[in-house]
Parts: sequence; C-alpha cells; structure tokens
Amino acid sequence: MRTIEIDILKLESAASKLRAISHPMRIAIIDLLADGKRLSVTEIYEHLDIEQATASHHLNILKNKGVLNSKREGKKIYYSLHSLILTEIVECVNRCNDY
Repeated sequence: MRTIEIDILKLESAASKLRAISHPMRIAIIDLLADGKRLSVTEIYEHLDIEQATASHHLNILKNKGVLNSKREGKKIYYSLHSLILTEIVECVNRCNDY
C-alpha cells in the first residue's frame, strides 16, 4: 500500500487560490489574461464592461492570493497571471459545463 504524504501548507495555499478564483468576474479576468497576456486595469474593466472600482476590487483579491502579478509603469498598473496553470483549471471548469 502506498502512503500519500499531505503537505497542509500546500493544501491551504491551493484552497486559498481556488476560493479567490471562485467568482464569475474573477474567472473572466483570468480568462482575459490567458496566453501570457498583460493588461492594464483600464483594458480589463473596459473589456468586461464593469466599473473601474469593481475591477480593482477583484484584481486586488487575485493579486493578494498570489494569482496575479502586477507591475506599475508610470500611472498605469499592468496585471498578468502568476502561473498559466490556473488557465487550465478555468478550461477544465468550462469543459465540465459542457456535460
């Protein structure tokens, strides 16, 4: 019988990230940033047709949970995915909805 070693810290980190992406608007943001895209807050809220404050709120949640990276360039902040693995999770969820 094989023993599986469980790393509680890794599980807590994964659960935290999954909670962060478990909102339709945050999934839409992740989908926008797929394929290594890098977008400004303005580009994100205009593309999703939402208020700037709403976009910033969701972006901050994703950034604080380690899902997104941000980089300031002058007056603009650009966001990108920390890891493209999350896009695979979103794609998996989309495939599950096809059943």
